[in-house]
Amino acid sequence: MNLFYFLIPIVILVVSLAAGAFLFLKPASAIEVQRKFYEKINWRVEPISMKKEIRNTRIMGLSLIFISLAAVVYIF
Repeated sequence: MNLFYFLIPIVILVVSLAAGAFLFLKPASAIEVQRKFYEKINWRVEPISMKKEIRNTRIMGLSLIFISLAAVVYIF
């Protein structure tokens, strides 16, 4: 049972780091994934400024990476 509680934060860390890296390294792809998701639920989303959207997506990716690492440092 203790191993289970030890592995959960590690799995969450790996997934959040991967998501953060994807957002930071491939912001245009992340935006396209979001657009396709919204089209499936019958919404059309278009950024007003793609340059700003890419910048904000990169910032979001870095933020996710730093928050994930800070959480792991706090937990362990």
